[in-house]
Amino acid sequence: MREFARVQDQALSLDSFDPIQDFPECGGVDVFIGTVRNHHEGKAVKALKYTSYTPVAEKMIREIEQDVKAKYSEVSYVRVIHRIGYLDVSETAIIAIAYAAHRREAFQACEEAVERVKHEVPIWKEEFFMDGTSQYVEGCCIRKDATEQTSSSLAKEEKSAKHAHHHHEHCAHTHD
Repeated sequence: MREFARVQDQALSLDSFDPIQDFPECGGVDVFIGTVRNHHEGKAVKALKYTSYTPVAEKMIREIEQDVKAKYSEVSYVRVIHRIGYLDVSETAIIAIAYAAHRREAFQACEEAVERVKHEVPIWKEEFFMDGTSQYVEGCCIRKDATEQTSSSLAKEEKSAKHAHHHHEHCAHTHD
C-alpha cells in the first residue's frame, strides 16, 4: 500500500493512489476531482486559500476512509487527498477515489467520503474575489446532527456546487 499525506500543500495527483491492478476483485473505479471554479454566488472568484488543522485533518480523513470502506462490503479501497494553500481557478482542491466490485458501491463510497471530508474535517476555505474582497465559506466541520439552520446553509452551499464525475474506464467539480 502506498503511503502519502492526506493533506498536501502541492499539486494533487492520481499517482498518489494504489493502482486498480492491485485489486483484481474490483470492477468499478469512481474518482471525484474537485476544482476551483471562477464564481461563487454571483461573484467572480480570483483564487482560494485552504487552511487546515493538519494533524487532526490527517487523522480524520484516514478514519473516514476506514469507516466508509467498512460500511460497504464490496469496497476494497477508499482514499481522499485535499490540497491546502493558495489555489487558482481550475486547480484541483480534492481527489477522492473508491474501488469496488461493482459500480453502485464505488459511486456511493466515493460520494460519502467526499461529503464527510468536506463537512467534518478541519479544513477551511477562503475565497478571494476579483473586486478585492474575500470571505470564508460556510460549510466546514458541520456534522449531520447539526441544527436546522446549519442544514439550510448546507443546502444553499450544495446548490451552488458544480459537479462533474468521471467513472470507471477513465479514471472533476467544484469543491466548497
